[in-house]
Amino acid sequence: MKSTSRDIRLRNCFAVLRHLIADAPTSRQILARETDLSVATVSNLVTDLIELGVVVEVGREDSGGGRPRALLAPNVGGGVMIGVDVAETYVHLEVYDLALTVVDRVDERMEPSENRPDQVIEHIASAMDQVRSRLGERAILGLGVSLPGQVDVAWGVSGFAPNWNWHDVPFRKLLGERLRLSVPIYLDNPLKTITVGELWFGDGRGVERLAVLILGTGVGAGLAFGGQLYRGATNSAGEWGHTTINPGGPQCRCGAKGCIEAYVGAPAILWQWSQLDGRAGAASQTEAMAALAAAWEAGEVSAVRTVETVAEHLAAGVANLLNLVNPDLVVFDGWVTGVLGDALIPEFERRLPAHAMEAPLKAARLRRNRYDRNMVALGAAALALEGHLNRLNTVGSRSRR
Repeated sequence: MKSTSRDIRLRNCFAVLRHLIADAPTSRQILARETDLSVATVSNLVTDLIELGVVVEVGREDSGGGRPRALLAPNVGGGVMIGVDVAETYVHLEVYDLALTVVDRVDERMEPSENRPDQVIEHIASAMDQVRSRLGERAILGLGVSLPGQVDVAWGVSGFAPNWNWHDVPFRKLLGERLRLSVPIYLDNPLKTITVGELWFGDGRGVERLAVLILGTGVGAGLAFGGQLYRGATNSAGEWGHTTINPGGPQCRCGAKGCIEAYVGAPAILWQWSQLDGRAGAASQTEAMAALAAAWEAGEVSAVRTVETVAEHLAAGVANLLNLVNPDLVVFDGWVTGVLGDALIPEFERRLPAHAMEAPLKAARLRRNRYDRNMVALGAAALALEGHLNRLNTVGSRSRR
């Protein structure tokens, strides 16, 4: 699809603000150098961001003989964005200022039986009530919510949440009616929000071709090109976990056989370990994964063999992604990465060259997300920030003279 002038303007705006958030305070001249934009373009965008209340001038610096340069920073005293991470057992809400710094957070525990839309919405509403009572006069600029499963972004519908058996739930409409907010609500799933979080505050900032691999109960790949999330025709891009590496392999929860997820998703990893060690089924999924990591650390043969087997399948799956997409950077994230990554990732990296083509393998940097932040909530809030920046279409549409 051909980019419009508005699309280009917004991409440039995102690039400027991402660098400003990373390196504030800074000047228009430095922003121009870091983004490869002209000083005139950056100046126009900064003027619009100031009018929108997103950026402020915070002082001046010596320019080396000329007029002192104005220093810029995000307007941390202005409005806030809210990001909500909704999972099967909790609602985690974070409030961010315009530098994407957390200024408040609330956790709500959910019982497994609380799986109706109205019950989930009540937990979000409870968390919202708590933070709104503490925000005072600070304006909420937008609300982003991450829901498990498939999400129709345009219509704000939870298309399918398998663990809750939700089908075509008009979640945005229901949540908006309950909260009565005067700002937009943005919905997406964790795969997409984590990727957006990486673009704004993680290793993906400034990367041209990014893949974020989520290893958890489910498995997926978030893709971003040119600093923008790639959604595909139906917001289904990134279902890497449901690509096949063995047509005769075990059945996946999607109904197909031999999917990557059926080999490297958390249930598959623990099943593999259970064939060698009975502890895999003696605790919750997260407890069992931690036990596997501890057993590997202790050098137990069953754990070492399990990690080796999973690493081999992961290497085959990642090689397919590298060969197809040819990314500059691959970031591993998700709770399984956090728990088992020290064992799994080095073993996977040793096996990857046997599966991937030489050129895409050499081009790709591999990293683990080591930020001590909830990237799901951060990405959801960043979606709200991006939505707020869309107002530049009206704020910045005047002719420059």
